[in-house]
Amino acid sequence: MPVQLCGIRHISFHLMSLYTSWRGLEEVMIDMCENPAMLHEAMSIIEAGYQGILRQNVEQNLLSLNNDNTYHSSGGNGWTDELPAAGFDPNRVRLKDMWGSAESQELAQVSPEMHEEFALRYERKLLEHFALTGYGCCEDLTRKLDDVLKIANIRRISISPWGDVDRCAEKLGGKYIFSWKPHPAHLVGNFNQDMIRDYIRHTVQAAKRHGCVLEMILKDTHSCNNHPERFDIWSRIARQVVQEEAG
Repeated sequence: MPVQLCGIRHISFHLMSLYTSWRGLEEVMIDMCENPAMLHEAMSIIEAGYQGILRQNVEQNLLSLNNDNTYHSSGGNGWTDELPAAGFDPNRVRLKDMWGSAESQELAQVSPEMHEEFALRYERKLLEHFALTGYGCCEDLTRKLDDVLKIANIRRISISPWGDVDRCAEKLGGKYIFSWKPHPAHLVGNFNQDMIRDYIRHTVQAAKRHGCVLEMILKDTHSCNNHPERFDIWSRIARQVVQEEAG
């Protein structure tokens, strides 16, 4: 196998995940209402820490390009001909030559206003350094897209299994990558191929209707009930649906 020396390629920020692991998820939910000043202070400290790490990565020349099959955001690859940016020096990769991403799954059930106040305002400051950015993972961003779309250079947005694909497709159109995460639970229990076909077709049709750039990423498949062939079947169904709708 050819061996290639490379630096840091996957850069993703998980501020709320880090803090809730220290403070506790329930405590953070309470802090949003009863002690918001402390939560803001914590987020500011964490954001400043990540900014310091980014500066070190650049100063110590630790970065490598990720405009290839490098895993990006919560799924997908970094393939693009828009990177690296103008003035690129192959011996010194800059943040503006790269993809960056962030997510706040812990805030899935909070309001758009609280998600903006306690997460996005800090995540944007980190993501503004990158040429292209992605946001989200398993949290439903349907009601939060207006705020997500304010992220600098946003390009890939995760649409979770709980997202409203019709509303999201209408909002995103063809300007962004509609990074759809189909429900992984369909691979367990009663593996209903007709249901899966209809389920996939619904999203493909919604994306087609609004001119979306759709990618399907079947992830978080922690079990397939000892039937690994289901992955192949699911993939074949998805390909068939796409070919039928594209035709």
